[in-house]
This record gives sequence, structure tokens and C-alpha cells, in this order.
Amino acid sequence: MELALPLWFEVGSFVVLLLILAFDLLIVFKRPHIPSPKESALWVAFYVALALVFALLMLLVGDAEHAGQFLAGWLTEYSLSIDNLFVFVIIMSRFAVPRKYQQEVLMVGIILALIFRGVFIVLGAGLIATFSWIFYLFGAFLLWTAFHQAFGDHDDEGTKDGRLIRFARRRLKVSDQYEGNRLRTTVNGRRMFTPLIIVFLALGTTDLLFALDSIPAIFGITQSPFIVFTANVFALMGLRQLYFLLGHLLEKLVYLKYGIAFILAFIGVKLVFHAMHENTLPFVNGGEHIEWAPDISTWTSLAVIVGAMVVATVASLVRLHASGTTVGDAIHGDDGAAPDDRAPREPVGTETTVEAAQAQNHPEDPRT
Repeated sequence: MELALPLWFEVGSFVVLLLILAFDLLIVFKRPHIPSPKESALWVAFYVALALVFALLMLLVGDAEHAGQFLAGWLTEYSLSIDNLFVFVIIMSRFAVPRKYQQEVLMVGIILALIFRGVFIVLGAGLIATFSWIFYLFGAFLLWTAFHQAFGDHDDEGTKDGRLIRFARRRLKVSDQYEGNRLRTTVNGRRMFTPLIIVFLALGTTDLLFALDSIPAIFGITQSPFIVFTANVFALMGLRQLYFLLGHLLEKLVYLKYGIAFILAFIGVKLVFHAMHENTLPFVNGGEHIEWAPDISTWTSLAVIVGAMVVATVASLVRLHASGTTVGDAIHGDDGAAPDDRAPREPVGTETTVEAAQAQNHPEDPRT
């Protein structure tokens, strides 16, 4: 279904969202701190309420189909962003980023995610407009991704370096200390990068991989580039505060991956049905539309997405309770082991490569 909203509404929405993101960015870099659970919860509630208000505006300016597609797309992207957040937790822990500066690092990660997703939205919209059969590929890709999400090995996510990180480690001179949000520093008269450069590269490559999953998924909900982009923006806004609110609890939501996998599989099947319904491939049904292919409505999609996330979350919390761990203990994890939230550091004036800095945080097994 082709959806069109007034141009003034689309332009106005982009301007308001840009101002909100700019304000959020200003707060992060002007006042670096560790948000309290109350502060984080209020910000998360604010951004969720903002998304619901935006859905209401789409209902008033457009119609129920606009609002339903936005809600379904937003919830899909929100669930995938939480999966992204889990990898962010691993990266922050692995590179021993001081908690005081994690807000800035997360904000950069969110901005990179918006940029990558914006690029993929433009490319995806262009492919859809030109090749209707692309839905077959999107659907197959999401089905494969769902299988990997449910049954693949996720133990190494965020713990192994990609080629770009390995290249940067070999080529760049990196100091052993974080210096706020600075990327460059001077050690013994030599200009060097701070470890933030490696963290940003790790976040960027992670964002790129997650964008490959999320964009085909939301195009299974709506083909409106405006709804796709705004749903992504609202899903990413508040992600930083959610990180501090949930903390290590994400690691304990053991059934969350199955809920996400079910959503991806459902959207993958929906995309294949849509491709069959609009089929033009000459070797499939003689190039004719496959009329018996069901057309899954937006509201059915919304119900499935909400149901999958609710079941996965409740089941995870029940298992957590059965293990004797409270939600509070799961949220804080091992934070109590490092009251000042700082990784051990060498005295100022020494320098190492990132390999040496990482060796301090991950010493080799003495048995080897």
C-alpha cells in the first residue's frame, strides 16, 4: 500500500527529531556522568512516550494504517536495538571504557547506527522501487538471520576483533589511557590515539552488521522510507539510557534471542508472501501474481511482534527468578568489583600499543 503524508509533516518531523538529537548530544558532552537508575528510567519513559505521541500524530494526520505501520516498525527496530545493546555491553566491558565516559561513547555509536541505517534505507527503497522480486531475497535473508539468531553461537559476539580492528591495532599507535572524550593525546612528546579510536571502530562495525538485519526487517512492515527512518530514529533514541538502566540484565534475558528470532522469521515469511502476491518473475508461476499467497495485515504483524517480545521477556525473568538471582543483582552484575568504574592503568607518561593494554585486562592463561 502506497502511503503519503503531507510534506510539511515529514519535514517538520525531521527538524524536531534533529533538534532532540542535538540537545541529547549537547547534554552528553557538556555533562559527562553516570546516570542514576531513576534518571535513566525517566529518559527511557520520555522517549517511549514521544514515540507513542508521534504514532498518535500519524493517526491524526494520516490514518490508522500509518500509525500501525509506525508502531510495528518501531517495536521491531526497538527489539533489534536491544540485541545491539547487548553487544555494546560486551564491547564496553572488553575495552574497559570508564563508565563516566560511556555516555559519549554510546552516543557516537548511536549516531553511527543512524548514518548506516539511513544509507541502507535509501538503498533499500531504491531496490524495492526498481526490483519487486527483491522481497524474495530480503525474506530469505531474514529467515537465515532468524535461524542464526536462535541456534547460532553468540559467545564470541563483541569479543573477537574483525579485520578492521586487527588492522588498526597493527597500524595505529595507541596510548594505554582514556582521556575523557579525546581521540588524540601526547605521550613523551609523541602524538598518539587514545583507546577510544579502537572502541569507536568496534562500535561502527557492529552498527554496520546490525543495520544489515534491521533494514530488511522493517521493509517487511512498511515500504514508506519516511516511516522506516523515523521508526529507526525513535528506536535508537533512549537506547543510551536503556543501557544504564538494564546494564548486565541483558545478559540474563536468555530467551530474548528466541523472541527476536521469531520476529525475524515471521517478517521473513511475510516478505516472501508479499513477493509471491506481487510476483513478476517469469520462472515463478509464469510471471503471474500468486493470488493464494496471504497478505498479512499491519495489525497482525503488530500483535505478533508484541506477543513475541512479551513472552520472551517474561520467560527470561521467570528463569532468572528460579535461579535465585534478583533483577537488581542482574542489572549491576560485577560493577561492585570496581567501585570507581575505572580499569587499572599505568602511570601517566608510559605508552603501549592496544595489544599491550588489552593484555593487562585479559592476561594469558598461566597454563599456556
